[in-house]
This record gives sequence, C-alpha cells and structure tokens, in this order.
Amino acid sequence: MKKILITTDFSENAWNSIFTALKLYAEIDCHLYLLHAFEPSPLNIIGSKNQQRLGVIYDSLSKNSKKELEELLSYFTINHKNPKHQFTTLSKPSNLEDAIELATTENDIDIVIMGTQGATGAKEVFLGSNTVKVLKKIKNIPILTVPSGYNFQSLKSLLFATDFTSPFKKNELEPIIELSKIWKSTIEIVHVSVEFILNEHQESYKEVLKERLSGFDYKFENIPFEIDVSKSIDNYAEHKESSILCLIRHQHTFWEKVIGEAVVKKVAFHSRIPVLFLPQ
Repeated sequence: MKKILITTDFSENAWNSIFTALKLYAEIDCHLYLLHAFEPSPLNIIGSKNQQRLGVIYDSLSKNSKKELEELLSYFTINHKNPKHQFTTLSKPSNLEDAIELATTENDIDIVIMGTQGATGAKEVFLGSNTVKVLKKIKNIPILTVPSGYNFQSLKSLLFATDFTSPFKKNELEPIIELSKIWKSTIEIVHVSVEFILNEHQESYKEVLKERLSGFDYKFENIPFEIDVSKSIDNYAEHKESSILCLIRHQHTFWEKVIGEAVVKKVAFHSRIPVLFLPQ
C-alpha cells in the first residue's frame, strides 16, 4: 500500500493539493496521512512572559488543529467513496519542515504532497521560504508541489528536466516510472541549453537513462535557453496542462555555477503545473 503524506493548513490551496492526490492515485491502494503543523506566531511567543502562558497558547492551537482535522476526516469519510483509499490525520506542534520529517519517519511515507502558491512580492518570501525549507530538509523522499488553482484531470505526459550531468540511479526515477505506468503517460526528457552538444560523460548518462526507461513511451526534447533556465522550462510547460514537471534536486548545479541561477528554487515558486522533486 502506498503511503502518502499531504500537508494542510485548511486553506483552499491545501484542499486543492488533497484533491490532486486523490485523483492522481485514484486506482492505487493508498494510506493518506493529512498533516497539520502548528506553531504560535512570533508575537505570541514574544508576548508570553512565562512558560505557563505559552503552554496555554499551544493547547489552544492544538485543540483547533485537531478539530479542523476531524472535520476534514469526516468530510472524506462521507464524500470520498474510493475503497482503495484510507485516511489518518496528524497534528504536530512544530514548524512545517520538522513536522514533515518526523511524520515521514514515523509512518514510512513514500511521497509528500503539498500546495504552493503563485508567489508575488512579500508573499514570495514567506510562501516560497516554506516550500524551499521543506525541499532542503526532506531529501530522500519525492515531494510533489501543487500550484494554487491547478485543476488536475489527467496525466498525459511527464516532463523530466535534466542536463545529463549526473548518473541516473534506479530509485531516483521510480516516482516517474510509477506515474507513467498508472496513466500510460509519455515521458518527455527536456534539456535546456544554448548548445545541444553533449560531452562524453553526458552522452554516457543519456544512454543510462535510455536503459532505465526501456519499455516506456519516452522522447527527448531540446529547449532553447531563454533569459534563464526556469523561464525556458516554464514557457515549454505553459501549454502542457495535463503534465507534471519532474526535477532531480541534486542536478542543475551546472547552471548555478555558470549564471548563479537556483533553478529548483525558482521552479518551486513559479511553475503553473505540479512539480515532482525527485529524491537525492
């Protein structure tokens, strides 16, 4: 049984990520864990002159968290009739990344799914930092981020962005292969570059990738470099509504060295389609 951890703050965006997970894995036996992490605001912490007062704040937040999760569980018990899915709620008094780390270890989680919002201005600093903190903390489990307002219907293709600068291990590609099997999706291996001439090592890694994907419907696509890598990928993915963009987190270091572009971070902020960050 697949174990999926979905984070929620009970917002519309969080609901959207839950529905995406339910539709994406509709035909798979799943145990879905709904996680809410809560912490007092900095003002509450500063304003608490003693430990007892802080304890009262945590108790109030804990009660509210559990109440909201119970309502969430009740909704899916009544309205979600898929016999392949079962639900458990988790309430953690912690920041999001630490709560996810603990929950994944305790429950042997296979994948984390979380909502992320289109970032603008000050929101980019706050919402983006949450997403990036999780990506930095949780490195050995795939993480799927679902953009605000995304309406999942089907999965026609998986866009796997790579620069062929690192070897491809079997376990890294398993989340892509699994989704391709479930949805009979095409795997589009997209390479952003100014020139598409591969060196000896890149050619070798490309051959390894072909071997790993043998038997699946896959194709290679070259994407011309435009302004920056993340923008180039975004432009390519713009009309791919029935797609998920896949990235290996340890790759793309080449671009960071050349032009200082943190590709993974930018994609986490701005992608219009879900992004699957593969484990290191």
